[in-house]
Amino acid sequence: MRTIFSPIAQRRWQRFKTHRRGLISLWVFGVLFFLSLGAEFLSNDKPILLSYQGRYYFPLFQSYAETEFGGFLQTEADYKDPYLKEILTSPGNWMIFPPNPHGYASINTQLTVPAPSPPDVVNRLGTDDRARDVLARLIYGFRLSVLFAMGLTAIGVGVGIVAGAVQGYFGGRTDLLLQRFMEIWGSMPELYLLIIFASLFQPSIWLLVALLSLFGWMGLADYVRAEFLRARNMIYVKSARALGASDSTIMFRHVLPNAITPVITFLPFRISGSILALTSLDFLGLGVPPSTPSLGELLSQGKANIEAWWLSLSAFVVLVVMMLLLNFIGEALRDALDPRKE
Repeated sequence: MRTIFSPIAQRRWQRFKTHRRGLISLWVFGVLFFLSLGAEFLSNDKPILLSYQGRYYFPLFQSYAETEFGGFLQTEADYKDPYLKEILTSPGNWMIFPPNPHGYASINTQLTVPAPSPPDVVNRLGTDDRARDVLARLIYGFRLSVLFAMGLTAIGVGVGIVAGAVQGYFGGRTDLLLQRFMEIWGSMPELYLLIIFASLFQPSIWLLVALLSLFGWMGLADYVRAEFLRARNMIYVKSARALGASDSTIMFRHVLPNAITPVITFLPFRISGSILALTSLDFLGLGVPPSTPSLGELLSQGKANIEAWWLSLSAFVVLVVMMLLLNFIGEALRDALDPRKE
């Protein structure tokens, strides 16, 4: 059976599979991330499906007024309201809630103790200082962190590859000017810039991505530059020039595939670094808006409510698990792509 992968790629994949810790980590992280993409089906205060008087409704995808189910209010139905819940669970009617029947912003108004409340049968990991379910905020916070890190890593990798390729391939004055620019740009106080922009603009996830992308490409550009400097005088590059291939074709079709190894190797570590950056900024209050589910915000609440151990512990466990899985994947990739084992 023919395969689209080259023999080298197949050997590298076989070496990766022999690294059991990395392979298991890849599967576990992939499953967790896949499940988090459907967070609305795992944790939500709206039913996935309900049946009322023989008709089916899908509250996750469409808003319904309370009057639709025999209520009195024209506002969106609150499916946890005792009056409406009694109607929707009467004989002939039924509702199917997600496994965790709480949204990340829904507030438990039936607490018998002040918020933050400890874990119980209603809120399995307790509530935060605003009576919001901690488990729901962890699920949505995990998804936000991973998507943010992947987006930031993708931008940094794209810009870093282009910058490093241009420096390494052309060399000379081009390399010198770009190196001086990177030294000046890298010396700018990133945290101070974040504080300034946070005071000038409304905090948002897109603002954070834009600001952190301004600096996140430089580390990778150095590795790509070194690979292009090494390859620019090799025989296959000189042959491509002699055959009339354009510089862009040589750079991205011939040299880049041979220089991509450090890029792939560092991907898991860059993702983990981006997750820690978002968590740190949220902990300091410089990240996403307060209502957004965030691991850093939970850690900040745990610091402010030291007696509420479930806040810090739950966020800490999620972060540790993510970092361990990503680091194990990175170690396996590094061993699989090691050129000394070819």
